[in-house]
Amino acid sequence: MSIYPQILGVYSLQQASNVGTGGTQGQYDQVTFWYVRRMNDNDYEVRPLNAYHVPSGVCTTLEQGVFASQYVPEPSFYEIHTQPALKSLEAKIVKGEEEFAKGNLDEAERAFLKALMIDDQNVPANLGVGAVYTEKKEFDKLRKVLKILLNKDETFAAEQRQRFNTLGASLRKQGLHDEALAYYLKALENSQDDENLHFNVARVYFEKGDQMKTIEHLAKCLAINPGLEVAQKFMRHCEKKFK
Repeated sequence: MSIYPQILGVYSLQQASNVGTGGTQGQYDQVTFWYVRRMNDNDYEVRPLNAYHVPSGVCTTLEQGVFASQYVPEPSFYEIHTQPALKSLEAKIVKGEEEFAKGNLDEAERAFLKALMIDDQNVPANLGVGAVYTEKKEFDKLRKVLKILLNKDETFAAEQRQRFNTLGASLRKQGLHDEALAYYLKALENSQDDENLHFNVARVYFEKGDQMKTIEHLAKCLAINPGLEVAQKFMRHCEKKFK
């Protein structure tokens, strides 16, 4: 089992910046703080901290030599600021997921929105509030959330799979077939060998009445995992229905 990705904590980056013009021009050192994960033996992922000391924004991957020459570990900053903030953020997301599972949509929405006040780009919180908006049929709010999620590779990462599936199922059950399809097809761009994604895409196409696409993705699903019983049954049903 791989030890990666490995959380290294917070590191600082010091860069010289110029201020002023002409004779009043001067230089000062600007220090920024970054959340760091080691992705493999040679690559490090750095993400800037926001005003609440949690990682937010664009990730950058650096080779070991570049990273080691520029970034300095800040263990005290991590322990005092970032670690407590991340725990608070995670607690709000867990609270939202628990309330959503109970069907308490208003309470779930409040918890997710509190998390988003800390980090408005947080993928788990956006996945959670997206599922809430889907169930509440607040589609204008949902589309704004989907716009954020569809532009983040992190949405489709393996560690988000359960949360990802919750929102996908909500979209399909509410009859939002185009939104569900865009969501699943975006995921397939990074996971062509995921039989469950092909199965979910097939279900959406089936509900849209697209016979060819349904069969196409079921066939891809079974090519990856011939023993997937639910896909076998679905294929037999489609063959009878579409013949």
